Amino acid sequence: MDKPEYVVPQENSGDCNNTITTDAEVPTKTTSDGISIEELIKDPKLINKRVWQLAWPAMVELLLSTLFSMVDMIMVGRISYQALTAVGLTNHPTMLALAVFQALNVGSTALVARFIGSGDIKNAKATVRQSMVLVTILGIVVSIAGYLLSPAIITFMRAEPDVYPMSVTYLQIVSLGWLFTTISLNVGAILRGSGDTMTPMRYNLLSNLLNVVGNYVLIFGKFGFPAMGVAGAALSTTLCRGVAAFLALRAIFNKNRNIGVSLKDDYRIDKNLLERLISIGLPSAMEQFLLRLGQVFFSRAVAGLGTAVYAAHQTAINISSLTFTPGQAFGMAATTMVGQSLGAKHPDVAEKAGLVARRMGLIIALAIAIVLFFFGYDVALLYVDDPEVARAAANALKILAIMQPMQSTQFILAGALRGAGDTRWPLYSTAIGIWGIRVVLVHVFIAMGMGLMGAWVAQLCDQAFRAVFIYTRYKSGAWKHSKV
Repeated sequence: MDKPEYVVPQENSGDCNNTITTDAEVPTKTTSDGISIEELIKDPKLINKRVWQLAWPAMVELLLSTLFSMVDMIMVGRISYQALTAVGLTNHPTMLALAVFQALNVGSTALVARFIGSGDIKNAKATVRQSMVLVTILGIVVSIAGYLLSPAIITFMRAEPDVYPMSVTYLQIVSLGWLFTTISLNVGAILRGSGDTMTPMRYNLLSNLLNVVGNYVLIFGKFGFPAMGVAGAALSTTLCRGVAAFLALRAIFNKNRNIGVSLKDDYRIDKNLLERLISIGLPSAMEQFLLRLGQVFFSRAVAGLGTAVYAAHQTAINISSLTFTPGQAFGMAATTMVGQSLGAKHPDVAEKAGLVARRMGLIIALAIAIVLFFFGYDVALLYVDDPEVARAAANALKILAIMQPMQSTQFILAGALRGAGDTRWPLYSTAIGIWGIRVVLVHVFIAMGMGLMGAWVAQLCDQAFRAVFIYTRYKSGAWKHSKV
C-alpha cells in the first residue's frame, strides 16, 4: 500500500559517492520563483512559503488523481465486487513493473535539482535527454512483456475462477499503456527537480478527468458505445495515459523552458552521465522492487482469504491512496528543496526545509486520519453495496488512521534523504519493514485467525518501524555530506 519516491548515495555512512564536478559558479538565486538562498537564511518564514509553493500543486494533482481513481473504482464496483477484485489484483503487479522507472526518476530528480542549484543548465539538459532515452527503451520492453505474461501473472496472484478472465483482460490492455505512463512519470520527475510542480499537475489532472469520462462511457456503454465492463475501464485508462504522455512531451520540448530540449539535440548515449543516473537510482530501484514484490506477496496472502475479504481489502487500499497525497506532495517538495539547497552549498537550509515539509504534511495527514477513523464505513459504502464488505473495510481504515503520523513522517523525510542523494537508507528501511516485518507478520497473524485485521496490523507494525528508522537517519545529519 505504499507509493515511493526519489534520489542518491552517501559519504560518511559507507555509501558510494558519485561526484559530479562542474565549472559553474553557485548562483545567488536557486529557486524558480526568485527566492534566493540568502533570503531563505535571513527569513526562515520564506522556507515555509517555498515548501508550500512546491507542495500544493503536487498535492492537488495527487489528491484529485486519487479521487478520480476512486471514482473509477466505484464505477467498477458497481458492476460487481468480483469486477472490483479483478481490477485490484492487477494493481501490485503493475506497480512492480513500473518500479524500475520510478527509480530512474529518482536519479533524474536528484541530478536536475542539484544541477539547477549549482547553476549548471547544460548538464541539467543532458540529464533530461539521457533519462528520456533510457525510459523510452525500457518502457517498450516492459509493455510488451506485461501483455504476454498477463495470464501467468494473474495465476500467480491466486485469482479465483470467477475473476480470472476479467483480470487477465484488464492487465493485458493496461500493460499496453505502460510506455505512456513511464514517459509522463519521467517528465514529471524532471520538471519537479527543476522546481516546476505546476505543469505535471495540469497535464495529469486533464488526463485523469478524461479517464473518468471515458470510464463512464466505456464501462456502462453510454452515447452509443458498447458496454465493455472491466475491459472498458482498461481501455479508457490506456488511452488517457497516452494523452498525459503527449502533454508531458510537449512540455519538455518547450524551448522557452530552462531545461527544455529539442529533437535536434544530441541523444547519443553519454556513458558517464548514464552511469551516474543509474548509480543514483540503483538503491531506489532495489527499494522499489523489494517494496512492490513484498506488496505482491502481501496481497497474495490476503487473496487467500476469499473474494469477499479481498474486495474489502481492495476497498480499503484504494481509500488509503488518499492518505498518501500529503506525504508524497511534501516529500516531493523536500526532494527539490534539499537537492537545490545542497547544490547551492547551503545544507542548513536543506535541513530546515525537510523539517518544515514534515510539519506541514503531518498536520494534513492527521486531519485525514480523523475522517477515516470516524467515517470509514460511510466512505466504504461508496465502493460496495454489501454491508459486510463495507464493515470489514471500515475496520481496516481505523488501523490506517492510526498509522497516519508514521506514514507521513517516513514519506516526507525519505523524500528529503533522496533529494540529498542518500538513497541507501530508504532502501534499508523498506527491505526490513516490508520483508522482515509486514510479509512475515501477515502470515503469522492470518494463521492466528486474525483475518483481514491481522493483515492491516502487520502494515501498522511496518510503518511504525520505517518512521523511526528514517527519522533517526534524518536527525543524524550525515546525509548533508552526500555528493552526486
